[in-house]
Amino acid sequence: MLRSEKERVVAELTERLRSAQTLMVADYRGLTMPEINELRTRLLQAGAHFTVVKNTLTKLAAEAAGTKDVLELVDGPTAIAFLDAEGDPVAVAKVLNETARARDVLVIRGGILDGSLVGDADIKRLATLPPVEVLHAQLAGAVAGPLTMVVGLFTAPLRELVGVIDARIRQLEEQEGEAPEPESEQPEASAEPEPEPAPEPEPAPEPETEVEAETEEEDSGED
Repeated sequence: MLRSEKERVVAELTERLRSAQTLMVADYRGLTMPEINELRTRLLQAGAHFTVVKNTLTKLAAEAAGTKDVLELVDGPTAIAFLDAEGDPVAVAKVLNETARARDVLVIRGGILDGSLVGDADIKRLATLPPVEVLHAQLAGAVAGPLTMVVGLFTAPLRELVGVIDARIRQLEEQEGEAPEPESEQPEASAEPEPEPAPEPEPAPEPETEVEAETEEEDSGED
C-alpha cells in the first residue's frame, strides 16, 4: 500500500473513531470473502459499517482520535462494526453473535458502547435483548417491572446504554407517587323540605236524627 493510501485510510479511521459512540470489534480470521460480504450486508441493514482494518493503521488512527481503549481490542486480524447514529446496537450484536455461533470462526472481542469499553460477554448479553422497537413498546405500555429486571443483568457500561429506559422507569414511578389525590366528594345538596301535609277536611255535619226531626214537626204543629 502506498504511503498516500495509508494516510487516507488512517484519516478515515480516525474520523470514524472520533464520531462513533458505539462500535464492536471482532476477529474475522477463517471467514471467506463471500461470508465477509454477507456479514457486511446484514450489518449494514442493522445500521453499522463493517470495516476490515490493519492493526498498524488502526493503532495510528486510535492514537490520533484519542480513543486508546480500542487498542485493547486490536490483536490479530481485526474488523470493526461502526454504528451509525441511527444504528441499532442490539441488532448489530445479534448479527455478530449469530455469525460467531454459526460459523464458529468469528470471535467477538468487545467494543465501545456509548463511549465505554466493554468485553465480549457484554456484547453477547446485549444480543439477548429484545429489539429496540419492542423495548419502546414496553416503555409505552409502562411495563416497568420486567424492564427493571432486564437492566439489572448488565454491567455498568451496558446499563448506561439502556439508561434512558431506567430513567423512564423512575419517571413513571415518580409520576405514580405524585399523583394528585382524588377530589373530595362535594357535599350532597340539602334535601328540599318536605311539603306540609294538607289540612284534613272538616267532617261533614251529621244528619239530623229521626227524634230531632219529629220534635221540629211537633213544634210547627203547635203554632
